[in-house]
Amino acid sequence: MPVTKCPRKSEPLWKGWDWKAQKNGLRHQVFAVNGDHYVGKGTQVWKKSGATYEGDWRFGKRDGYGTLSHPDPETGKYRRLYSGWWKGDKKSGYGIQFYGPKDYYEGEWCSNQRSGWGRMYYRNGNIYEGQWRNDKPEGEGMLRLKNGNRYEGSWERGMKNGHGRFFHLDHGQLFEGFWVDDVAKCGTMIDFGRDEAPEPTQFPIPKVEIQDPDGVLKEAIAALMNSEDEED
Repeated sequence: MPVTKCPRKSEPLWKGWDWKAQKNGLRHQVFAVNGDHYVGKGTQVWKKSGATYEGDWRFGKRDGYGTLSHPDPETGKYRRLYSGWWKGDKKSGYGIQFYGPKDYYEGEWCSNQRSGWGRMYYRNGNIYEGQWRNDKPEGEGMLRLKNGNRYEGSWERGMKNGHGRFFHLDHGQLFEGFWVDDVAKCGTMIDFGRDEAPEPTQFPIPKVEIQDPDGVLKEAIAALMNSEDEED
């Protein structure tokens, strides 16, 4: 009696192509309809922007350590934009982001935003080092200006907020007080290294002293005792 065998059910071709497109190791080039293509060893090239990514992948997304580069419009050469860790196609973990020839950030990231500890170098020569949240300085941090002056204290929404100290090293003075949205609201100013300052103030800050501190203290105690006697 003849034996009839059912033909093996084959998978659709698109499933095989989709499986091969998962960039998890060494494979041949994979081309997309829009012109983008993925090269083995973890390199992706985007046709429209000319950007390239070289690094780790997981299930078709950048995941692990990798470098993103863009072509420079003036020179045509590739310029590195970001080198660091990725998770789910977003910058997450420690990495370095280049915003221009002289300004860049090195530190922690979370979902494509600067978050955690980091140091930002600005093109004008200023440097911020401290805590970040939602892509802005927030928490405790220090801003060092190009001329050497610096602020140490609290930040919120990218501005000085809370208690802080501003060292005017060029004039030899120190301001300590409370800030609101980059504006010093109250505090005290004292001389600080005035003799070594490159541009010291013309006159030192005079000391404010009580001529008779003991007499003021006795008068305050006497007033307090009288008030207690009147209450009794």
